[in-house]
Amino acid sequence: MGRTSTRLTSFCRSRVATRVRARSQRIESKSRPSMVDTKSFSNVGKASSNATKQVAAVGRKIMIVAESRPEAKGALQWALSHAVQSNDTVVLLNVVKPAKHVVAVNPKGFECLYAMKSICESRRPEVKVELCLREGTERGPAIIDEARKQGVSLLVLGQKKQSVTWRLLMMWAGDRIRGGGGVVEYCIQNASCMTLAVRRKSKRSGGYLITTKRHKDFWLLA
Repeated sequence: MGRTSTRLTSFCRSRVATRVRARSQRIESKSRPSMVDTKSFSNVGKASSNATKQVAAVGRKIMIVAESRPEAKGALQWALSHAVQSNDTVVLLNVVKPAKHVVAVNPKGFECLYAMKSICESRRPEVKVELCLREGTERGPAIIDEARKQGVSLLVLGQKKQSVTWRLLMMWAGDRIRGGGGVVEYCIQNASCMTLAVRRKSKRSGGYLITTKRHKDFWLLA
């Protein structure tokens, strides 16, 4: 009887130890994958957030045609208020006729660029500004070619108010006049990027008139 009770006791202890070990192994095997999954999800979240930050930090290039006319300054002011973000780069472009003699610098062309650059620095000092002076016999083709080379996302031009006679002439002439109504219309129809023509509305009404390839004189209150 003594030997039998001793064997039974040792057998029960071994069975209990076996069950405890088996359960502990199952718990560990279930807990390990959850820890790995949590780390993997956190790494994916960090990678996606970093990619989003990198894309946002790059910004766009917005080209604005610089001229001495007040329409160009109005277009610049509209772009700085409504289109340009803090991480964008503003490219001020001025197209001048080729010089007859070899000249290193065109002072008149740069005067207009520096004047518009000062507006950018006073209104949006955090925005990067680049100056571009280009020679071209025809302003329209030169503008859209430079916009294409620099990978511009948005092209903004100032547009002056045309008389009723001029509008009727353009409607009658149609495509027979190259550019379909001037430099602004030529750029709107032929540029590969989004192109806007901006003109101030009357002082009494306020706001701006925006012209694109699909919209004509869209009134924007601002």
